[in-house]
Amino acid sequence: MRPRRTAWKKVAAHFGPGVLRADRTIDRAALGRLVFSDPAARRFMDRLIHPLVLADQERTAGRLEREGRVRIFVVEAALIVEAGYGRHFDRTIVVHCRKADQVRRLRERDGIGPAEARRKIGAQMPVRDKLKHADYAVDTTGTLAGTVDQTERLYAQLVRDAEQKKMGSNLRQGAHS
Repeated sequence: MRPRRTAWKKVAAHFGPGVLRADRTIDRAALGRLVFSDPAARRFMDRLIHPLVLADQERTAGRLEREGRVRIFVVEAALIVEAGYGRHFDRTIVVHCRKADQVRRLRERDGIGPAEARRKIGAQMPVRDKLKHADYAVDTTGTLAGTVDQTERLYAQLVRDAEQKKMGSNLRQGAHS
């Protein structure tokens, strides 16, 4: 979304100067108000942004894997399930909390009112539906320490999953040699 890049050009052309700041960067708050109040605007953004983000993630993961710098590659992608890109990943983790906590956190992060927070949340797939697509889940409703504990245990499991996948790949390659 940097000025003059592909996504920026398409967003500016589609939504007009009202989503640009004086320095020509995207005004994410203004864009968010449009996208979360108009389903057609959201579909436009989803069709534009998701393929670009996925391609960038795949390039980065491939490069890091070739360089031998990572054991696992974790992507934060809040809308991966809705976008239909879950199949591009070995595992899907859904991070969730109670709706009241979600509203409070969104209000604090974005400086918005409760109605706008609920509208943003309502524009997304319900958590119960996302959980149906999850290989793993992290419930952040509790304490930060509890979330960290869940995440550390999950990381260890993901490393084991990656090692099993690698062993299975090596076994298949050996069978074809």
